[in-house]
Amino acid sequence: MENSIFQRREIKFLVDARQRAILEQAFRGRMAPDPHGESTICNIYYDTPDYRLVRASMEKPVYKEKLRMRSYGRVSSGQSVFLELKKKYKGVVYKRRIEMAEREARLYMEDVIDLPEDSQIGREIDYFKRFYRGIRPAVYLCYDRSPWYCVEDPNLRATFDKRIRFRTEDMALTAAPGGQHLLLPHQSLFEIKTADAIPLWLVEALEDGEVRQASFSKYGEAYMNIIKERAGVICA
Repeated sequence: MENSIFQRREIKFLVDARQRAILEQAFRGRMAPDPHGESTICNIYYDTPDYRLVRASMEKPVYKEKLRMRSYGRVSSGQSVFLELKKKYKGVVYKRRIEMAEREARLYMEDVIDLPEDSQIGREIDYFKRFYRGIRPAVYLCYDRSPWYCVEDPNLRATFDKRIRFRTEDMALTAAPGGQHLLLPHQSLFEIKTADAIPLWLVEALEDGEVRQASFSKYGEAYMNIIKERAGVICA
């Protein structure tokens, strides 16, 4: 069971095809595509039956946290997934995650088994599960990600996420990706991930493309769609 810890700022922007082209033009000689290329990232977000976690997050508190299970593409029960605890405090994102087989992660989240190994991150996830009693899969969310990294600064990364989809049925990482779309076909969610300040050349590229920072939570947007759909059913 492999453990990982990340600490950085994540700054989000909604961009159209023209703005994305301007940014990718500015990347030349400075940023390089991740060698793994574009991939489909699949997630299961856990929450209480009354969606306590996402509702609290949307109130934009100083501190917020969420728990998800993540895979890179569709997996079998024996392939690796990540249980990831994501915390945000005063704009800084802290991610703690452990890698394990999908079957083990699923059975652990169902309280059938304990974690295979004892670790600090595992204890934090255990505490989270105990504190938010009754958490269960709330949303399946997937998207196609194109990651970039800075040639000279390993602390600077960027991603474009398109075809962001969600569903509330068939919430398993072993199932085929799919669901209801959250963005228009020409849109992408652009994200800058850095432990330092944004470099001047990238600030200028954002200005050239008239790219404005956006408050966009994939899980939050999915939740808003779920509420609207439920309200529609009630009104009908």
